[in-house]
Amino acid sequence: MDIVIAGAGVGGLAAALSLEAAGLREVRIMEAASEFRPLGVGLNILPNAVRELTELDVFAAVAAQAVPTAELAFFHRSGSLIWSEPRGLEAGYRWPQVSLSRIHLIRVLREAVMRRLGPTAIQTDARVSEVLPLAHGRVRVRLEHRHASRTTSIETDLLIGADGLHSTVRTHFAPAEGDPCSNGMMMWRGTTWARPYLTGRTMTVIGDDEKKFVTYPIIPPTEPHGLALLNWVTGRPAGPTVARDLKSRRVQALEQFGGWQVPWLDISMLITKATSILEYPMLDRDPLPRWVSGRVVLLGDAAHPMFPVGSNGATQAIVDGRVLAHALATHSSVDEALAYYERERLPAMTKLQQTNRRMGPERMIDIVHRLAPTGFARVEDVISREELERVSAEYAEIGGFTPATLNSRPSYTVLPRSLPGGRWSGGRHHD
Repeated sequence: MDIVIAGAGVGGLAAALSLEAAGLREVRIMEAASEFRPLGVGLNILPNAVRELTELDVFAAVAAQAVPTAELAFFHRSGSLIWSEPRGLEAGYRWPQVSLSRIHLIRVLREAVMRRLGPTAIQTDARVSEVLPLAHGRVRVRLEHRHASRTTSIETDLLIGADGLHSTVRTHFAPAEGDPCSNGMMMWRGTTWARPYLTGRTMTVIGDDEKKFVTYPIIPPTEPHGLALLNWVTGRPAGPTVARDLKSRRVQALEQFGGWQVPWLDISMLITKATSILEYPMLDRDPLPRWVSGRVVLLGDAAHPMFPVGSNGATQAIVDGRVLAHALATHSSVDEALAYYERERLPAMTKLQQTNRRMGPERMIDIVHRLAPTGFARVEDVISREELERVSAEYAEIGGFTPATLNSRPSYTVLPRSLPGGRWSGGRHHD
């Protein structure tokens, strides 16, 4: 079976590796960009996706330049601790949680795809612009080659839309959808070399009911007492102007957060010494009623774009690809496989999208701030520990990444004997 993937981001690359691991090797990836220049922002990958990267034999390379997250902590803007919990191995998972640069993750996945599927498996300057279903289950895909100023068409047995928030493949499902939805919040994302704080592997969320400052290390120090690369993200109500350059963004960020005093973190320094600051609105899209149309299927942000809350964007895209590949390899027909994938993933991701619109576990900061806007000495005087624990546990349950659920779930790895009708045509390629 010939398969085309639209998009060479985290979701598309992980899907290609998942398909190859399941014995489906006729895979091509069409990437709109003419060259690979992923944004150098930080990502947090949860244990459910780390498990999949491990079983795809790429996690060792990923972990070589990543920080295993040990703790997630929420703080009031005054610096008072609201809630903290262990993460990854420390929380009882069999797999860690990691923070890393998106550039590094993309590089590892891309190199693995080219080793396992061949150097021509990824075609750049090839933006999917139109999708046309054909008879006998085939799909015609029109490609725009903007750098080369031309268009071409290809045919495939299955088109996987992994082309992100502004997905063209998604318009095949919702042609009148229009622009993404905004919640009125603007984000700055920056990276700064600085001393590690707290455990050195802590992810923190600091804020009130209007503004948040999230930070975590994505590259560890190379020597004792050295500097780590800290990723930081702010969320605040969008203003009337947009900062176009690093200097302007730094000034605006300092106006918003420079006065926040946290004993263990110098927020002003992080902003002042940032090597880069990116700015963009917080966007998502309304959930779709279906992800499958004939031989066209969606995954990742093309299927379920969600607000960047709870570390679930890249995480769930990786899991999508594994579930889809497993379904295609273990069902007797493509249609049955796609229907299974949609049943398995769409309801859970729809619920997660909706939960992220309520700001996921970060809403515990909003609740506490409204009850104690000037801060507190003991959070138990404001809200019960049981209520805070419930907010955290509910989010993990919705996302399908509680320790009990993940540790006991059967693997998505496809073994030759598990395939119907002896269709398995490839094997694992160990790097």
